[in-house]
Amino acid sequence: METVPSEENQFVPKEDVFWRCRQKVFDEMKRISQIQNAAEEPRVLCIIQDTTSAKTVNERLTLNLPASTTLSKLYEDVAHKAGYVNGTFDLAWGNITGMAPLEHNSEMSLSDSGFEPGKKNFLQLTDKDGEQPQIASDESGTAESSGLDDSSQERFIGPLQRDGSAGGSGDYSSPSYSYSSILSKSETGYVGLVNQAMTCYLNSLLQTLYMTPEFRNALYNWEFEESEEEPVTSIPYQLQRLFVLLQTSKKRAIETTDVTRSFGWDSSEAWQQHDVQELCRVMFDALEQKWKQTEQADLINQLYQGKLKDYVRCLECGYESWRIDTYLDIPLVIRPFGASQAYGSVEEALQAFIQPETLDGPNQYFCERCKKKCDARKGLRFLHFPYLLTLQLKRFDFDYTTMHRIKLNDRMTFPEELDMSPFIDVEDESPQTESCTDSGAENEGSCHSDQMSNDFSTDDCVDEGICLDSTSSTERALKPKSLLTFELFSVMVHSGSAAGGHYYAYIKSFSDGQWYSFNDQHVSKITQDDIRKTYGGSSGSRVYYSSAFASSTNAYMLIYRLKDPSRNAKVLAVEDFPEHIKSLVQKEKESEEQEKRQREIERNTCKIKLFCMHPVKMMMESKLEVHKDKTLKEATEMSYKLMELEGVIPLECCRLVKYDEFHEYLERSYEGEEDTPMGLLLGGVKSSYMFDLLLETRRPDQVFQPYKPGEVMVKVHVVDLKTETIAPPISVRAYLNQSITEFKQLIAQATGLSAETMRVVLERCYNDLRLLYVPNKTLKAEGFFRSNKVFVESSELSDHQVPFTDSLLWKLLDRHGNTIRLFVLLPEQSPGTLANRTVCQKVGEDSDGPFEGSKGNRKSVEAILEESTEKLKNLSLQQQQGSSTSDSQKSSDASDFEHIESPTQEADSNSSLCVAADNRELENRIRGAPGGSGGASSDTENQFVCEERSDSEVNNDRSTSSVDSDILSSSHSSDTLCNADSGPIQLANGLDSHSITSSRRSKAHEGKKETWDTAEEDSGTDSEYDDNGKSKAEAQYLYFRAEPYSQDEASWETQKCLVVHVDKRITLAAFKQRLEPYVGVMSSQFKVFRVYANNQEFESVRLNETLSSFSDDNKITIRLGRALKKGEYRVKVYQLLVNEPEPCKFLVDTVFAKGMTVRQSKEELLPQLKEQCKLDLSIDRVRLRKKTWKNPGTVFLDYHVYEEDISISSNWEVFLEVLNEPEKMKSMSQLAILTRRWSPAAMKLGPFQEVILESSSVDELKEKLSEISGIALENLEFAKGRGTFPCDISVLEIHQDLDWNPKVSTLNVWPLYICDDGAVVFYRDSREEPLELSEEERNELMKKESSRLLKTGHRVSYSPRKEKALKIYLDGGPVRDSGQD
Repeated sequence: METVPSEENQFVPKEDVFWRCRQKVFDEMKRISQIQNAAEEPRVLCIIQDTTSAKTVNERLTLNLPASTTLSKLYEDVAHKAGYVNGTFDLAWGNITGMAPLEHNSEMSLSDSGFEPGKKNFLQLTDKDGEQPQIASDESGTAESSGLDDSSQERFIGPLQRDGSAGGSGDYSSPSYSYSSILSKSETGYVGLVNQAMTCYLNSLLQTLYMTPEFRNALYNWEFEESEEEPVTSIPYQLQRLFVLLQTSKKRAIETTDVTRSFGWDSSEAWQQHDVQELCRVMFDALEQKWKQTEQADLINQLYQGKLKDYVRCLECGYESWRIDTYLDIPLVIRPFGASQAYGSVEEALQAFIQPETLDGPNQYFCERCKKKCDARKGLRFLHFPYLLTLQLKRFDFDYTTMHRIKLNDRMTFPEELDMSPFIDVEDESPQTESCTDSGAENEGSCHSDQMSNDFSTDDCVDEGICLDSTSSTERALKPKSLLTFELFSVMVHSGSAAGGHYYAYIKSFSDGQWYSFNDQHVSKITQDDIRKTYGGSSGSRVYYSSAFASSTNAYMLIYRLKDPSRNAKVLAVEDFPEHIKSLVQKEKESEEQEKRQREIERNTCKIKLFCMHPVKMMMESKLEVHKDKTLKEATEMSYKLMELEGVIPLECCRLVKYDEFHEYLERSYEGEEDTPMGLLLGGVKSSYMFDLLLETRRPDQVFQPYKPGEVMVKVHVVDLKTETIAPPISVRAYLNQSITEFKQLIAQATGLSAETMRVVLERCYNDLRLLYVPNKTLKAEGFFRSNKVFVESSELSDHQVPFTDSLLWKLLDRHGNTIRLFVLLPEQSPGTLANRTVCQKVGEDSDGPFEGSKGNRKSVEAILEESTEKLKNLSLQQQQGSSTSDSQKSSDASDFEHIESPTQEADSNSSLCVAADNRELENRIRGAPGGSGGASSDTENQFVCEERSDSEVNNDRSTSSVDSDILSSSHSSDTLCNADSGPIQLANGLDSHSITSSRRSKAHEGKKETWDTAEEDSGTDSEYDDNGKSKAEAQYLYFRAEPYSQDEASWETQKCLVVHVDKRITLAAFKQRLEPYVGVMSSQFKVFRVYANNQEFESVRLNETLSSFSDDNKITIRLGRALKKGEYRVKVYQLLVNEPEPCKFLVDTVFAKGMTVRQSKEELLPQLKEQCKLDLSIDRVRLRKKTWKNPGTVFLDYHVYEEDISISSNWEVFLEVLNEPEKMKSMSQLAILTRRWSPAAMKLGPFQEVILESSSVDELKEKLSEISGIALENLEFAKGRGTFPCDISVLEIHQDLDWNPKVSTLNVWPLYICDDGAVVFYRDSREEPLELSEEERNELMKKESSRLLKTGHRVSYSPRKEKALKIYLDGGPVRDSGQD
């Protein structure tokens, strides 16, 4: 046998070598095939955001995995790429709040877990159990040493460099950035605080107080007495709890909601950012109040309070007047007022703080010893420094040039050790005499809001002064310098601008001397370089915040501690805690464990929507929360109790099925899976499911039908043509491959109808009816889907032989699909009076009573429906032909029409005459026509003609779109129509309800709003009439029926309400016609308002539009008042008051018509103003002019015609101006200018005066101004006002800011562009010089002007968010004022 050497240098048979090679080839082909299959498999793109630290929150991990990848493999890949130890972090959905993390050890594929192939799937990498993920060591394979591709290295590139950012910005610029500087709680030993929304300022202060050993220890020594106060409202107790959690908790961050709740704050306070120094003051005050009568009563003063002397010394006799003040912090000026150079260091600012000033000249001091005003020296001296020294760097200032707050970002250095000995008593010479008085003391050096108001005795002041004077030269010299050396341990940093920003704190631990950054929930180590970056000054890189104002990151508050070994304390260790603190630690530990167990339960709980068709309460909806290990049987019992079925249906008559609520489709049932865990049935614990559950019920004698996947559900409605009713649906399940014949047999079994004569109609979508007549065609081919609706009918009627679209079945289904139910609220009082009805009764002698039809003669609803179409056609023909038939014939035809319109009216012919007379009188009243009050003496034919008014008049009726249009002009108002003796029109009783099935498509219209336009824009373009002159509403009868209804809602109780069933293809014009008998007036005399869900009303005015935008159970309000006719427009009239603080005042709503002159409109408007506004005006002393927002424009002359000379539109607005003299504007070539004099010497603006120019000449304007002011032409200067009327401007700016005396000859060129009436021109005398103001006068005037301009809304370029005062409520919460917003 031939042999060859193998790879192991051993001889093997040649045939074996062949088979080995062949096997290798097969293996390689198999591997290539697997790769190809993997490439063809759908892939899932996962984008993961690491939220575990501040430096990684802006970074993304990207993984593109096959859809078959398991969740456990996903965790491995993420851990490998991120450099974390697997199992120390969680993954959760990133676009859904409140989501449960994905399971670590699940073998479920990504596609089954809700991941979508081909789309971006966003995940968040979060802490597990409140602890940060562990960093993988190099041995275990970090991202840098694991051989990943280049894309993985992007994971370790930090965010853009940010100046002074928390957490050590030096790491950001490091090219070898890693996670070594982002330390977890177990490594730093510190816990962060959660930012509720904008509570970073609170977190910075709380962390500083926590890191102060003396404050923390004193707080631990205080014991809470629950009998004296509620724990929730006790500020010291909640601080104590918080400090205990910060020291003992394993969490990475702690919530501060309990602390803020003890402040009396609600959730809105979390969105208010305040000053950290202000918070420190307020919190210390609150603690002092709470600690009264305890050992800690004087704790704040012992730790933080210092003393200083505020003195004034006479330079002639040496007499000194002084007082003692206390302070909690020292405010240091960054940049002196008016200076361009800032102080360079804290020491320099401290020196400036105590630098005395000389009072001389007008500021001389009255010396009590010299008995005259003398030069004096005023200043501050530090007498005592606190143990904890707080320095506030005053970086926020007010810019009087721009009139808004600014932040000073100048550089100011501060030492790590601060020697305060040079700042004690800097005076070189001792005063000859000292006296304690407050007569000459000033408050310039005040540094605490309460320090100047603190009461002190004269003895105390003298003691302090003598003590200082006697020891200033001896004892101070003997004091060692180290006793006044302070070490820095807290820097509170502000990043941002005066408009807003972010606070965080750099704090040194006294335990190990290490500096840490406490930035809300993130705690990390920092270096001295990071502290130096908070000095401020310009930065070469772009800062984090950007806004309209400059922003930067710099120190705002510094806290030093006195270096005194005898007083410097260390924090209490856990084993040294007092007993009450140990009990609190145990209590918080148990609470934390309970929270952890609860989170674990939440993580394993499936939350899914649950529906149930309750036998009593109809369809109910709830949320089922069931543990993933609970079985289907246990979940059914929970659902049974949740849906309150106990005592209604036995438990064995209930089961859970998979349900699609949107399509109302039962997907499948779970036969034989009663013991299967819910987690397996539902596909795991997910934040949301693509399906729901239905608790299905049955009667004890019924059997549950199995629902298999792939079936379709059909809702079968049985139609009865004889009674014209449609029965409620019966559910039938079928398969898409079934034929129509098989489907009919299935329906026959469920309904008992005959399959041979059965007609099946499928409603594929809204109003799309399809007759299924091909026997062998499948359901899928006919368009069946998961959930379907069909109508079936089986009768021997001849309706089968006619075409489907002409059949009674089609008409009934068409009416069923288009009929909606509306609630119509009628006016409180119908305008028809009893007297008028009596007159009508005399005219129609055969009538039994007004509006009370004989029951025997009253037509049934069915009869009305059968006769309506033919009679409407006859009536239309009568109207077209204008035949001169007898009154009795007309009355008879009209009577039939009225019976069609409303079953409430009498069948006798004269009842229509009564209605005609009633309506005729109402119309006469409205129009002011005489002779309309007596029905008996009126011309009967004229009354009837009025009732049968032309259709073109109906077509031209219009209404307004304004919500408040029910208060329109009194000449057409409901006051004329609603008389005190009016009685309501009787409504029909005993009408059968029309069954209407509410469907999803009706809900789709609820969000649509009524479109509207003017009558002019509608009329003539979309006529209601066809080419033959017939009304389209009459050409095809559209269903309408009304019945009385009593509503329970308070606003609907006192008024009449109708339930109207109407075909929504009816036009608004026809709908109003149908409502005429119920309202009691013609359709032109009432308006239709649609009521939306929030009770907001909008008027429907487009008469040619249908009611297709309405849906079932929409509400409509009817209001009396004349609707707009063709060419009419609703107009809002405002009064122009040029010299009032508010120059625009609303007066009335009125109606202007096309072709009306301005004088005619004034004639109609003036009586309305007299009645409604009590303005008695002369027509020659008023003018109308154009209104553009608040700007007055073109003056309308009396002979101007609307729509010809003046463009008019819907909801037009116009100014009415009252004149002091007859109108001078007579021609369009004239120009009306509003002028105002500026007097620099008095710093005042005069009132507006109108100037009428005959041309656009500048010379003419100057001449007119010279006439009214007396200023010589050569000394007169003018400038055009800026902005909207009245062009307000500050008196401090007007003299320089406006473009005075432009070099132009005409007004209609740049820079004036005065081409229309209403322009504002300021003028002045060039010889007047501005009044010289002192600094105090200027500041006072500046405040007044700022307040005035803010009230008028002019020249306000900066409108900051309204700040809320910072308060801590000691009684648990603020007292709410009912009138307060």
